[in-house]
Amino acid sequence: MEIDVHPPLGASGRPDELPRTPFLAAWLAFHAARCPDAPAVTAGSTTLGYRELEDRVEALAAHLASRGVGPRTRVLLALANSPATIVAALAVSRLGATSVEVNRGWSADLLGEIVGRIGIRHLFMAGRDAPAWRRALRGLRVEHAWVVGHEESASDATLLADHPVTWLGDDGRLAALDAGMSPAGRTTDVDPEPDWPALILYTSGSTGRPHGVIQTHRNIDANSRSIVEYLGLTSRDRALLSLPLYYCYGRSVLQTHLLVGGSVVLDGRMAFPRNVMGTLAAEGCTGFAGVPLTFEILRRKVDIASMSFPRLRYLTQAGGAMAPDTIAWARSVFAPAELYVMYGQTEATARLAYLPPYRAQEKRGSIGIAIPGVELRVVDGAGRELPPGVVGELVARGPNVTPGYVDDPAETAVILRDGWLWTGDLAERDGDGFLYHRGRAREMLKIGGHRVAPAQIEELIAQHPDVDEVAVVGVPDSLMGEVAVAFVVARSDRAPTAEALLARCRASLPAPVVPAAIAFLDALPRNEAGKLLRAELRSRASRLAGG
Repeated sequence: MEIDVHPPLGASGRPDELPRTPFLAAWLAFHAARCPDAPAVTAGSTTLGYRELEDRVEALAAHLASRGVGPRTRVLLALANSPATIVAALAVSRLGATSVEVNRGWSADLLGEIVGRIGIRHLFMAGRDAPAWRRALRGLRVEHAWVVGHEESASDATLLADHPVTWLGDDGRLAALDAGMSPAGRTTDVDPEPDWPALILYTSGSTGRPHGVIQTHRNIDANSRSIVEYLGLTSRDRALLSLPLYYCYGRSVLQTHLLVGGSVVLDGRMAFPRNVMGTLAAEGCTGFAGVPLTFEILRRKVDIASMSFPRLRYLTQAGGAMAPDTIAWARSVFAPAELYVMYGQTEATARLAYLPPYRAQEKRGSIGIAIPGVELRVVDGAGRELPPGVVGELVARGPNVTPGYVDDPAETAVILRDGWLWTGDLAERDGDGFLYHRGRAREMLKIGGHRVAPAQIEELIAQHPDVDEVAVVGVPDSLMGEVAVAFVVARSDRAPTAEALLARCRASLPAPVVPAAIAFLDALPRNEAGKLLRAELRSRASRLAGG
């Protein structure tokens, strides 16, 4: 892999050197040579500098190669965040292979279906997940599995039945090499192509079934450099990462810091948010990334104003729309650190738009402007660009856009048309070019023949001072075709009545659009990455309607 350098486009004033190559493994090698002792990854009491991380990646890559992993081999990773997860992903990348990263909490049936569907023969798993994997792999052939955790019995052939395994420590060290296997030197140089698939990350397609999004080396390189530019990242930046690495947002935090020679601190204990904030302060982190749920948890459970974060420079928020009052809270309590509201998709490698903090007050509610190198348009169903103030579908074009879903040309054709990514999101643009998200196209309600955005109802209910969160879904109705049902999370110390919220809706909405029912929940259902599970709400709404 050829390595060259150029200065970043950040705002530091004293540019660092960045590797020009588009390959993650080469970024690691570049910084291991340039600043070998600089921290790269911290988790608890373990910190790996760039040279130590490079050495562990190199050792594991040699072992992977000895077990048949080579260019374009698909290797599945189903792991929690740990140094081992990063070592494994980079070792796969070093060989020009493809990391297929999934949520280890998925059902054995779904994991087995993915393994069989896309031809997985090598995988990484957590030792404590062995019972689920024995079920998932029933009837499937896997050539080798790397098991992360404490080695209790490396010779236990029953761990995965007939599938051979090698143990890997949580710190990314090979716990034991197979008999007759000696530690290798540097792996044979691989000369990958920028358009080879580097990652496959899973997200929901138009059918709701998880689809594997291909991200090439070129995609990752383009998106990482763009994020580095608008956040002004340098080698002095250190981000706290609580988001899972199988999620494109969490993955982008790692990738951007590897590009600039910065570092990440892994701490996913959001069930104990004050501990996470303690880590943010103690580790001298300059950046923090969260989804709306992250900031809601912090707002409810941590007195941020009583804590000090002297090195914190910026925060980022993506993964869905965050309540305006939570945005205002975060800007206030974390000041002078700046909050970047962002928008993106797995199909765009991570990021498509961001709101510059200095325009935040003026453009309240906006998802911002296109990131450097990306073009965004609001179009009608035929792809014609719409004027400002008119809602249409948001489409994107740029080097970060996926070549498609793995082994799924039909779903790929739905999202990629004439060189544009059709995001499935509705948006409108103001006269200055700033974008405003107006919901998902497939989540639009059709009430009495008219299309209604759930956000129209949600925003109105969310303005009630006693409402914390709200989500609106539709259920079939014999008269109107569909009616709205609102699910509300009240503030912990007080709760509005359903009638008070309905009265607010009747005062501002056409009668057919007023929710047919309002139900109160302790919390809205979300996945591990904080995404709202609307399908679960639709199921609950159908049961309400049936009652």
